[in-house]
Amino acid sequence: MEIKYFFRHKSVGFSIQHVFGTLMTEMEKRATVDKTHMPSSRSMPWDVVRNSVYAYKHRNKKGINHISGHVHEILLGLIKQKTILTIHDLVFIDNVRNPVKRLYKWLFWLYLPIKIADKVTCISAHTKENVLRHIKTDKITVIHNPLNIRYQYAQKAFRLSKPVILHVGTGWNKNLKRTITALKDTPCHLRILGKIDEDMKTYLHKAKIEFSNVYNLSDEEVRQEYIDCDIVSFPSLYEGFGMPIIEGQATGRVVLTSRIKPLTEISGNAVQYVDPTDVNSIRMGFEKIIKDEAYREGLIRMGLKNIERFRVKEIAKQYLEIYKEVMNNG
Repeated sequence: MEIKYFFRHKSVGFSIQHVFGTLMTEMEKRATVDKTHMPSSRSMPWDVVRNSVYAYKHRNKKGINHISGHVHEILLGLIKQKTILTIHDLVFIDNVRNPVKRLYKWLFWLYLPIKIADKVTCISAHTKENVLRHIKTDKITVIHNPLNIRYQYAQKAFRLSKPVILHVGTGWNKNLKRTITALKDTPCHLRILGKIDEDMKTYLHKAKIEFSNVYNLSDEEVRQEYIDCDIVSFPSLYEGFGMPIIEGQATGRVVLTSRIKPLTEISGNAVQYVDPTDVNSIRMGFEKIIKDEAYREGLIRMGLKNIERFRVKEIAKQYLEIYKEVMNNG
């Protein structure tokens, strides 16, 4: 079997390629695997045409064409090919208020791609539910993102006097400002993964939070950040999956996250849940983790059990079944 993975432009971000890189490494044991990146990073009409033509020229005529996510529009160039579309989230529609732009996104990133694709996978049940609110289809299968095999348990004593709290991400949805407010007067070191601007640095100084900021790290450096921390902070306002939850759990670190979908689906209740819109809830969540050793250790043990369902061998097996079904359908 031949499988070709299509990725968005390299400048847009590596989160999807990071996830699918794990899958591709495992899939190479079972099939011939190739990949290609789109030439345009934008989403204007001429970019849609450019990327779709590029996809057509680089299509896999003999096997599976798997669109890994966020470049859904390139299915326009893959009509009559054997295609799989993975949908991570619908932020490209959910955050658009202009009705004309919203219709444009719905048509070219959701309706037409789903109509063209042979099969659609969603990385969470929550994403599937969201898709079905916009378009009715029986093509969707939920397949979670795989955990990279590099994330292994690393034993470490908890720093009770000044725990290192690793806050993963600095985008609008990562809820950093509320987290800073919640940690005011809490002895800790806030390690922020992702670039912050001068305004956020000023806010941190005013809150008298001891912090450090790292970004543009290699995959191995990111893994080391999990090992070095005591608590993983992920009180997001919006997510399509929640990879830091299982990465933290796999490392053996206690995780604080939001009681929202799909994070409740991914976490397996092996986390400290908080209301991401309530600073006091976030504060109390951190306090509970820091002060209650038995509770903290219990969450870590449950987290190590939860990650078993995200092992890459299991995820690859699920995808392989989808690929075989598409290949066998003529």
